[in-house]
Amino acid sequence: MATKRLTALSVASIQPKDHRIEIPDGGARGLYLVVQPSGKKSFAVRYRHNGRPCKLTLGSGLSLAAARELAAKALHDLERGIDPGQTKKKEKADAEIAAGTTLRAICESYLRYEESKPADRRLRTVSQRRATVTRLVLPHKLAGRPIGEIRRGELIALLDDVETTRGPRMADEVLATLRRIFDWHALRDESFRTPLIKGMARTKPKERQRSRVLSDAELCKVWRVADGMGPFGSFVQFLLLTCTRRSEAAHARWSEMSNGDWTIPSARYKSKHDHAIPLSGAARALLAKQPRFAGCDYIFTSDGQRPVAYSHGKRRLDELSGVTNWRLHDARRSARTLLSRAAITSDISERCLGHAVGGIRAVYDRHSFRAEMAHAFEALAALIERIVNAPEGGNVVPLAGPFARPWPLVDPPPHRKPLPPTQTLQPSLFINENKFFSAAGAAGADQSADAERRGHQRRAQARAGRERQGTPAWRRADDPGVWHRLGDDPGACC
Repeated sequence: MATKRLTALSVASIQPKDHRIEIPDGGARGLYLVVQPSGKKSFAVRYRHNGRPCKLTLGSGLSLAAARELAAKALHDLERGIDPGQTKKKEKADAEIAAGTTLRAICESYLRYEESKPADRRLRTVSQRRATVTRLVLPHKLAGRPIGEIRRGELIALLDDVETTRGPRMADEVLATLRRIFDWHALRDESFRTPLIKGMARTKPKERQRSRVLSDAELCKVWRVADGMGPFGSFVQFLLLTCTRRSEAAHARWSEMSNGDWTIPSARYKSKHDHAIPLSGAARALLAKQPRFAGCDYIFTSDGQRPVAYSHGKRRLDELSGVTNWRLHDARRSARTLLSRAAITSDISERCLGHAVGGIRAVYDRHSFRAEMAHAFEALAALIERIVNAPEGGNVVPLAGPFARPWPLVDPPPHRKPLPPTQTLQPSLFINENKFFSAAGAAGADQSADAERRGHQRRAQARAGRERQGTPAWRRADDPGVWHRLGDDPGACC
């Protein structure tokens, strides 16, 4: 049935109902007359962009002819690949930035400032901050208020609304984003004083700290199920083998791999510095199994266009493995714990995680620690191998000894001589305490004997010299604090 063509007379005669109604116009494709229960009338254009349904509100007070003209222009832009809805939003934001007084304008100015920075200096979370502002701040009535007129109580009411609908953690995220924006604006406007103060957070950092670590049994289940889950499963295994964050591993690229090392560029790394990871043999074998798509640089991808998605794959992994109540970032904590179990020192373990070593050491110690990190990642892979392929009914227990570490199931470095699994494996990066201290003790004893012998010789020479000159010689009595002249009665001076 053909859509009825609207006329100016029919638009004026349409009466409101108890609910909002939209009436299509047969005279313009995608144009609708919107009638509110209050009787207010406006026009809107509905269209699809990149497969998604979109709506462009034209506003009220327009004539039917003007609305059709704007609808035709919007559809013309759509055919050229331009989203008319986004164009309208940008024009509105530009106008508010030109005025430069509203909260919406300041938020947009701050986000554009951060987005305009070079890739190596840009915030990794700038897209997340934009999403938070767009979703939870701009729809609020405060967005249209001048930022200098917004009071602390109004911001607390905004945070209360977010906490009620999204939870306290999201309220703190909105607070942190607003604090950044307000501080940024305060540096540029000497008349502005931020209404945000300490104590407005809804949670404490210690309350947000997680301690979840995968047990050996859980790690075994997750690893074995991940073996059959394609790119997402390989991504989870790669997380454990490299101790990286989920976004770093998910966005890993073939171009970042070179000579057995994976160099994460500073633009993608939290510390804003390139981070080189010497991949273990197990990690390199995992990469060798991944399919490569023409024109796609991502390693872990299902369609050759974008990295693996987290949510769907994680839910499926939990269902198949039976391991629940854990996050992908907990794999990083689990891997760090395994490094300690493998007797890797804290210094090397923290460098494997990319944590910065601060203080004066960071200024003077410029060693790359590549060999030590390579050894650590091999030990981590070996321990994971022992856990996953443990004997039936057996438990993975640490070996005895001060430097106990698991028997490596991967090929040891060429300079290492394999030892039977019943013996403690002494890594070349560590010293043998017993040998060290026994050797040091023997050397110290020899040095003490030599010093005492030389002392006796010096005293004998001095005594002989005094006797030749007629000077009385002295000797020490049984009491170390009493000395006697030779030939005197020892009891006479007591």
